[in-house]
Amino acid sequence: MEWIKRIFIAIGILSLICLGGYIVYHVAYAMGETAGYANGYSVGYEAGYSLGKQDGYDSGKKVGYDEGYDSGKKVGYDEGYDSGKKVGYEDGYVEGMEAGLGHGYTLRDPTYKEAVTFLERDKTDKNKYVEGAYGVYVCSHFTRDVCNNAEEAGLRCAFVELRYPEGGHAIIAFDTVDKGLLYFEPQEDRQVELKIGQHYYPRDTYLPPPFDDTIMDILVIW
Repeated sequence: MEWIKRIFIAIGILSLICLGGYIVYHVAYAMGETAGYANGYSVGYEAGYSLGKQDGYDSGKKVGYDEGYDSGKKVGYDEGYDSGKKVGYEDGYVEGMEAGLGHGYTLRDPTYKEAVTFLERDKTDKNKYVEGAYGVYVCSHFTRDVCNNAEEAGLRCAFVELRYPEGGHAIIAFDTVDKGLLYFEPQEDRQVELKIGQHYYPRDTYLPPPFDDTIMDILVIW
């Protein structure tokens, strides 16, 4: 029976050795895994951080540069365009004055509607007629002011001199593109009909003036 006892003791010892080895293995494995994880995490973090930082820097630099370039280009273009346009306009205006008619305007003949609308908006007819030794503000002054105002509006307007047997009268005219040459009384903004040999003031509308207003000649000055 002694040998059986020895067998059981040997088996017990072997089992204890195996169990101890198993425990030691798992403890060592856990310790190694933890240490390896920590070391691998640290190394991987540093490598990933360095690489990611570089990639992010390169990408951010490119995107930032592109966006900054586009934004700067737009702002610069807009400001440059506005500034250049202003300077170019002023230089061109001056050159146009010197090379053109001397006043920088480009005049055109209006339509009938444009002529009537201009006269409605123009306030020259609101001025007071004032006579004097040479005329303080008379028909020729009304005509002059309407012609100047029309020129500022870009419209070609004629100074028209009506010659009577004695003296005369001044009015304006537009060579409209749709109805031809039309005459207007600048003191009243009304359209008038002219004919050599007839009175300027129609007798069915006005009382006869204290002078002979028979039209002897019509002088249109552009």
